[in-house]
Amino acid sequence: MRLIVTASGWYQLPGIPDMAKLQFGQSFCQIEGAYVPVADMGLAAGDGVYFAHHVLLWKDLAVEIGTLPLRDGWSRLIGGLPLVMAQAQGPGHIAFSRDEPGELIALPIQPGQAVDVREHVFMVATNQVAYDWFGAGIWFTAGSATHYPLGRYMDRFCAPDQPGLVLLHGAGNVFVRRLADRETILVKPTALLFKDTTVGMQLHVEHPGGTWKAWRAGGERFIWLRLQGPGRVAVQSAFPPLEDCGEELVDSSRLTRRRW
Repeated sequence: MRLIVTASGWYQLPGIPDMAKLQFGQSFCQIEGAYVPVADMGLAAGDGVYFAHHVLLWKDLAVEIGTLPLRDGWSRLIGGLPLVMAQAQGPGHIAFSRDEPGELIALPIQPGQAVDVREHVFMVATNQVAYDWFGAGIWFTAGSATHYPLGRYMDRFCAPDQPGLVLLHGAGNVFVRRLADRETILVKPTALLFKDTTVGMQLHVEHPGGTWKAWRAGGERFIWLRLQGPGRVAVQSAFPPLEDCGEELVDSSRLTRRRW
């Protein structure tokens, strides 16, 4: 691992090779395909997973499908998140895919461990992993509209007493860096994939120096996500551009740092 770590501390999280098999409990997950990967799961009797409903590709008739209701549905609806998750119970095979090029990232979650995941990148988790969500607290108001560069909410996955597995989809390549205590970096908000719960976040707004008109101009404003250790941070190399509305910044979350 030391051989592939850059001088600044980043290392590439290797994508799971085609036909690799991951074991969890008495079940397994086989990754099929290199460009648009598929997670083909063979669930043993008594084992189960929950997943975002739109990633289901196919399943055996014997696999039972149900729903996993989520708390505070009204807030999730406003935030553009699904109101329910689907869950599957073995025995039998079931497969998942995002139908997009990228990498499947397997995150083993040990008892007592938790990770925060940016919304809309989660695919599948085993039943041993508990799911929750929380307000990201990263926003700014420009003109009359409030914008959420990171998304209004984030997902949190933890393993209360048994190890579990979470599968995420990363666009392009995925890179990870472990931040030391109080060490900070700036990343584009849409590039963030996941972070340890110990990593803090701030909205970081930069304006170039110059005239009064220059620093007021929205087109001359640069919006970043500041992350502070300790803990891991993962980013994806292919991410949607962060569109700025160009209007004057009138308010922002308390987790904001400006640089003029």
